[in-house]
Amino acid sequence: MTKDLFDKYIWLVDTIYRAGKITFEEINERWLRSQLSDGKDMPLRNFHNWRAAIEQIFDINIECNRRGGYYYYIENAEDMEKGGIRNWLLNTFAVNNLINESHHLKRRILFEEIPSGRQFLTPIIEAMRDSLEIELLHQSYWYDTPGIYTVQPYCVKVFRQRWYVIGFCKERDALRTFSLDRIHRLTTTDTPFTYPKDFNPSAYFADSFGIITAEEAQPVRIKVFGMHCQYVRALPLHHSQREIETTDDYSIFEYHLKPTFDFKQELLSRGCDLEVLAPASFRQEIADELQEMLSYYRNTPPTPPP
Repeated sequence: MTKDLFDKYIWLVDTIYRAGKITFEEINERWLRSQLSDGKDMPLRNFHNWRAAIEQIFDINIECNRRGGYYYYIENAEDMEKGGIRNWLLNTFAVNNLINESHHLKRRILFEEIPSGRQFLTPIIEAMRDSLEIELLHQSYWYDTPGIYTVQPYCVKVFRQRWYVIGFCKERDALRTFSLDRIHRLTTTDTPFTYPKDFNPSAYFADSFGIITAEEAQPVRIKVFGMHCQYVRALPLHHSQREIETTDDYSIFEYHLKPTFDFKQELLSRGCDLEVLAPASFRQEIADELQEMLSYYRNTPPTPPP
């Protein structure tokens, strides 16, 4: 599947989704105004082939209401409005297509780059679709040399501008997570695998803040001060967030999650706008980290050369 074809799928989903209901003739009119068309009509056969591919790849069904004019619409469109990967993909690629068609606005629209998604995301998604194993030449930050891993790709996840693939690694005989930006080479093999029926990607990460799934989930409470409460309310740190105490000066938020390294880094990035209250062991971890940071600032830094 080429990027050009992928863009066409996204354009079609976005066009029908925004219209609510639309005839093929109206779709073709908008298609002719798109740079993807090269000024040529959309063949009806292509339209139906794209519908089938969109259902297979994105699990988005484009249905037809034959009564009242053959209108096309997105089945269960309300599910997309609740968020999730389909909505994220749709928004990301639809905006990208719009920017590409509006060359004079390119410098006025700024967005975050995800470099790791460019080269390896498409073949991984294709391997997931076709249930084929992939072979990775991957080098973790913890190792000096790369290693070769055979992976059955179960799902992909984006976190902090990085894409990750999660799957069963034959060499480790366990589920493992691989960052796409640490992949040196990726090969799709001819070896099929069976996706486990009992694996649920959302459930797998339900108690995690980011990509790390080690440790046990437990109640975590933080005290957030001043105006920063508004930021935490507007963009919860985790889906389990509950505000259990509110005063004029602070609010206390409670979570049920795994107090992992990535969650600790997130809290530390908030500086003095919050305090970890519980559990005591996690509070001590934060305190130790802050003490080590403070030690870097106790001594006068060397004078830089002129």
